[in-house]
Amino acid sequence: MLGFVGAGELTAAIVTGLDGSVPVVLSPRSREISAGLAARYPDVRVGSSNQEVLDQADTVVLAVRPPVLREVVEELTFRPEHVVVSAVAGVRVDQLREWVAPASRVVRSIPLPQAAQRQSLTVMYPEDAVARELFERVGGVVVPRDEPSLEAFSAATSTFAAHLDYLATIAGWMAAQGVEPEVASAYVTHVFAQVGKSLADGGSLAELTSRHMTPGGINEQLLTELRRNGMPDLVRHGLDGVLARLRGAAGSGD
Repeated sequence: MLGFVGAGELTAAIVTGLDGSVPVVLSPRSREISAGLAARYPDVRVGSSNQEVLDQADTVVLAVRPPVLREVVEELTFRPEHVVVSAVAGVRVDQLREWVAPASRVVRSIPLPQAAQRQSLTVMYPEDAVARELFERVGGVVVPRDEPSLEAFSAATSTFAAHLDYLATIAGWMAAQGVEPEVASAYVTHVFAQVGKSLADGGSLAELTSRHMTPGGINEQLLTELRRNGMPDLVRHGLDGVLARLRGAAGSGD
């Protein structure tokens, strides 16, 4: 049985993607989410406590906020045979093993919300057959060569909100030019959804960039202006800061 300690949006996405294909026991935290999943899938139920999740499950997914992870797991009794899959940013494998002993089979993972549509490209480390089977049910799997590389993948996910804010900035600028805000938002959403389809079709990012601009055209003009004003350096600097946080202090993160 698969158990989840923590029942937030990420847990909901994975359970939705599994679509009742495996029996699941959920943490009683976030009761509304847990109860909704249990009502939707006959093989999903809500445990009375986090310890009951561990007592019932062979594989345990940790999906709580990083600052409370240690407090949560140190109140629990793990079994040596547990497979512990952490979806918590910034906590290293060796630290996790210490906290969940006597369990020693520990995997870090970065599932994406697209797990709900079985389209998450989940990064996990180290390789583990049980974790791979779980995440292949909700999409694909990437196993980096080492744990520092996994943290670079984790840092890359910190760009989601910034990217969406960039799109919101474009829509807001259009509204300032007199376009109705709802129309501007719908247009920007549509345009970039189509760009996303181009990404899904494959090809390098450099090739896709070239395909989406004409020499001397307006796309090239804006890209040149943003580069001149240091946008790439700002992005790299921000990612360096996130990566330093992930590598420096277990238990930090979003």
